[in-house]
Amino acid sequence: MQIIPVHINKEIEPGDNLPELINKSVKLFDGDILVIAQKIISKQEGRIVKLSTIVPSLLAQGIGSEYKKNSSLVELILSESIKIVRMEKGVIIVETKSGFICANAGIDESNVKNGFVTLLPINSDQSAENLCKEIKKKYEKEVSTIISDTFGRPFRMGQTNCAIGIFGLNPILDYKGTSDTFGKPLRVTAIAVADEICGAAELVMKKTTQCPVVIFREYEFTKKPSSINQLIRPEQEDLFR
Repeated sequence: MQIIPVHINKEIEPGDNLPELINKSVKLFDGDILVIAQKIISKQEGRIVKLSTIVPSLLAQGIGSEYKKNSSLVELILSESIKIVRMEKGVIIVETKSGFICANAGIDESNVKNGFVTLLPINSDQSAENLCKEIKKKYEKEVSTIISDTFGRPFRMGQTNCAIGIFGLNPILDYKGTSDTFGKPLRVTAIAVADEICGAAELVMKKTTQCPVVIFREYEFTKKPSSINQLIRPEQEDLFR
C-alpha cells in the first residue's frame, strides 16, 4: 500500500477546479482512494463567511459573554447546529445538521484570512460523489473519495482526522460472523476503516505543508454505495450523550 501526498501550491478559491488541480500534481489510477481535507472542499464550495457580516442574536451574545467567545462565531455555531450537547470550559459541543458531534459545529478560523471562517460542506457525501464523477468524466479514472476533518474524542487527548464524507467504498469493515485465530466467533467487531485511512493521511497531510490531498494506492477495499451516516452512532446507542 502507498500513501502519496498531493501538494497544491495555491490558495483554493470558490469555483476552483479541484480535479484539474489534483491531476496536475499527480497521475491518478483506477482504484485510488483520495482523502481530501474538508477545508479545501469548503473553500471551493464557497462555505466561507466574514464574521463581521453576522448579526448575533441575544442568545449568541449571552453564550459568547459567558464562554468568552466571539458572539458572531457563536451565532454561526448555532445556525449550523440542531442541538447543543455540552458547553463547558469555553468549549461548545454541538450536533450539526449533518449529525456530527463536534466542537464549534466544525467551524474553523485556521488557514483562512483574518476575520473569516469556514463552515463544513452542506452535504459532504455529495461533495465526495461530485469529485469522483468529475474525475471519471474528465480523466476516465475510477476513484473513491473520503473528505476528512479533525475531531476530538471522548476519553482521549489530542485530535485525529475522521471521515465526514465518503463515496465509493464501504466505510466499515465488519467482521461479524467470522472467527478469531482461536476459532471463536466475532459478534461485534466492526473497524471504521474510513476513519483509519483519514488518520493515516494526516501523517503526511499535516497542517502547514500545502498538502490537502492524499492518495491511498493498492489498498484492498470493498467498493460499494455508501454514506457517512454508516459511521454516525445513533443517539439511543451513544453512551456519551
